Amino acid sequence: MAGGSMTNLIQTFSERTDQSDASLAVMLAHSAGSLLLKLQAEHVHGDPGALATLGDRRSQQFLSRALQAMRPQDYLLSEEAADNTGRLDAIRVWIVDPLDGSKEFSQGRGDWAVHVALWESGRLAAGAVAIPQLNLVYSTESGSSNVATHNKLRMAVSRTRAPEIAARVATTLDASLCPMGSAGYKACAVISGEMDLYLHAGGQYEWDSAAPVAVAMAAGLHASRLDGSPLVYNQADPYLPDLLICRQELRDAALSAIAENSPGSALRVGDSHA
Repeated sequence: MAGGSMTNLIQTFSERTDQSDASLAVMLAHSAGSLLLKLQAEHVHGDPGALATLGDRRSQQFLSRALQAMRPQDYLLSEEAADNTGRLDAIRVWIVDPLDGSKEFSQGRGDWAVHVALWESGRLAAGAVAIPQLNLVYSTESGSSNVATHNKLRMAVSRTRAPEIAARVATTLDASLCPMGSAGYKACAVISGEMDLYLHAGGQYEWDSAAPVAVAMAAGLHASRLDGSPLVYNQADPYLPDLLICRQELRDAALSAIAENSPGSALRVGDSHA
């Protein structure tokens, strides 16, 4: 991603002063995704680890500079910029993952994404998830989710860190496990109807789920912690380890299956978390 092309793109953004937060999220996610696709093509035969690092850095540079130009009074929380200075007292915070699924990106796969979300006054106010390889952007303005057409339930899980509880819950629900990359990709698979639910446990951060959750909830899906409690953002510690996204009609069955298959009381439905 040449410095000149990034500067030109940011200049184009800064000229659109009347843009809504939701449409800005879409443009940011789409533009960052396009830049990453170009970078991926240019380094197709390079070192995967170096490509992943480069993609994270370049996308972060673009998103942070574009937000500084377009929303200079807002704060930013990102995997690459997790500074708490002033953020915890802010009214508006953009929560972004410049490249979610860097391993998939570096391997030339398509199941990676760009996440852009806006947290405002205690809630997720706007969001977009770009799936660049499919030339798709799901946003809080995209509308309702599609109806699943398959007969057997399908559960999206991490392709590299599928939690132990996922297999037990899948057995209880008689669901097939479907490993996929990025959290955003998995959430959008539920929105599209390709998947019925997405379950993760054992480690995520706010930037992993903020945009996917914003988009999923806007599409009418259920999203919560595994115990059914709300997902809370812009916290001092951005660690947000578990997540359930599913069709509304599966909510009770999924939460019951999770509680039934959770050791001890840590994930019992209705329990509070510190």
